Amino acid sequence: MNIVHATGIAGARQASGIVVVIDVLRSFTVSAYALAGGARECRLVRTIAEARDLAAKTPGAVICAEEDALPVDGIAISNSPTQIRQLDLKDRVLIQRSTAGTQVADAVRSDDIYAASLVVARATVQACLLRNPEVLTLVASADHPEDHACARYMDAIATGGHVDLDELLEPLRRTDRYLRVRAGAWPGFPPTDLDLSLRADVFDFAMPVARADGYLRVTANP
Repeated sequence: MNIVHATGIAGARQASGIVVVIDVLRSFTVSAYALAGGARECRLVRTIAEARDLAAKTPGAVICAEEDALPVDGIAISNSPTQIRQLDLKDRVLIQRSTAGTQVADAVRSDDIYAASLVVARATVQACLLRNPEVLTLVASADHPEDHACARYMDAIATGGHVDLDELLEPLRRTDRYLRVRAGAWPGFPPTDLDLSLRADVFDFAMPVARADGYLRVTANP
């Protein structure tokens, strides 16, 4: 098996084989907590307008959205696993729009896609390995330390190697972005999001992505 590392929309467009799109802070951590909390599925869209339109057509839908990592006027739930955990999502549909994760997933040309983050890292690798792929492409949604750390962690799981995840995440902890969030200075991004997002292997399901009419469907695959 050849493991390829890629980044962003450009990397997603060139990705082949089974493609895992990684967004740790916070899109696909949100997806995982939503599905673990009983959501029927998550639907990924590219724009706020698409999110509102899809929600209007989907009974019981909940929108989770951000633009440039900031809350959107008129949408109560930002891209926050903390907020998602506080909701009763049983049998509901979560509609997600984010600046990185949902855009990058949409750019993938392959039909074999998984959404991933640290909280489902090991389960995602195991689901991929069961399919004996010739190529496994790990796409960091953004050029951020946490997405690259997750990719390297998943690579090590797939190859039987070992990495120190805490060490891989250390560059993140030195960023202004991390320090602002930890200080509670980022709107819609509570410090508890960091704690929820940076834990590995919280859930034992993978999140396959399927194309639907105007959106991508994410479900939990035990």
